[in-house]
Amino acid sequence: MKALIEHIARSLVDHPEEVVVEETRHGERAILELHVAKEDMGRVIGRGGRVANAIRTLLRVASEREGCQVTLDVVDP
Repeated sequence: MKALIEHIARSLVDHPEEVVVEETRHGERAILELHVAKEDMGRVIGRGGRVANAIRTLLRVASEREGCQVTLDVVDP
């Protein structure tokens, strides 16, 4: 899951070298925190949160295939 989010985020932003995804696990539940450059926050969140919600939808589908729950948080720098 972490690699999926890194790939998507790096393809969206202007500064792909600053994309960092941190994973925290609690049993079968995982929390992914996405860190990007301050200038790229708008690209990752999108107008009205549409891009972030689309990424969460892809993540939900991928996690259901693996039988776990994953949450994505976009962290403010």
